[in-house]
Amino acid sequence: MSYLHSERWLAPVPIRLEWDQNSKSNLDQLLTSRIMNHNGESVALADLGRWRNTVQQQPLYHKDLLPLVYVVGDGAGELDSPLYGMLDIKADLEKKYPAMEQALVNQPNNPYQTSIKWDGEWQITYDTFRDMGLAYAVGLIIIYLLIVAKFSSYTIPLIIMAPIPLTLVGILPGHALLNSQFTATSMIGMIALAGILVRNSILLVDFIELELKKGASLQQAVIQSAAIRSKPILLTAMAAILDALFILDDPIFNGLAISLIFGVFVSTLMTLVVVPVVFYASSRSK
Repeated sequence: MSYLHSERWLAPVPIRLEWDQNSKSNLDQLLTSRIMNHNGESVALADLGRWRNTVQQQPLYHKDLLPLVYVVGDGAGELDSPLYGMLDIKADLEKKYPAMEQALVNQPNNPYQTSIKWDGEWQITYDTFRDMGLAYAVGLIIIYLLIVAKFSSYTIPLIIMAPIPLTLVGILPGHALLNSQFTATSMIGMIALAGILVRNSILLVDFIELELKKGASLQQAVIQSAAIRSKPILLTAMAAILDALFILDDPIFNGLAISLIFGVFVSTLMTLVVVPVVFYASSRSK
């Protein structure tokens, strides 16, 4: 007849008029039901054709030569991520069927017993974050090697990369503040922040070393680095934040914008403090 719309549902639900279960199971009552034809006349349903009982074959699904049954569902509402609903159902099944194996990532250990393999959007989410996590780790290693080649030191790259974990101090509270979920695009923003922070840290460390070569004291060089280099670093941060504001309302790249805005804001301010302090402490201990 029509469709029912709701903000809590992923798709509109069709509205249909149906007989009750008892009427549908009684074939004679069903055939004597009258409907209107295109001429506006009331005719019995039995007059519209020939009716006979048949056996309908149900599909039998197999995977890897083993029988299986697909159970499909969608998540909607305030927390529409599949992970939350999946964990709730998984906990309920563990209480009712403690002996039944439930596999989240790999296939069940014993495929010849009744078991559950959680798949679908959850598996896609897991694969996406796993691959991006590996790419993030490889990127950090490459950044470290490049900085080692630049400064000919194994400790200075660690000082330069020290602010990278501080991005989480801005990213996670930023998502919570805007009531947004941490998505794959949020992870992309987190990866991009590593390059921005390393650039800022290199500006500070390079300035400190130049001042030391000019004969300045360690304390003076560290203080001057934060005071003089803060302006170009803050301008770079402002440019990145303003660019990210334009995609803040985008339904796909919203997470990327939040990661860049809050991550750049918090980590930039902390970089101006952390890098000089860590460099000073490291140099004093030598």
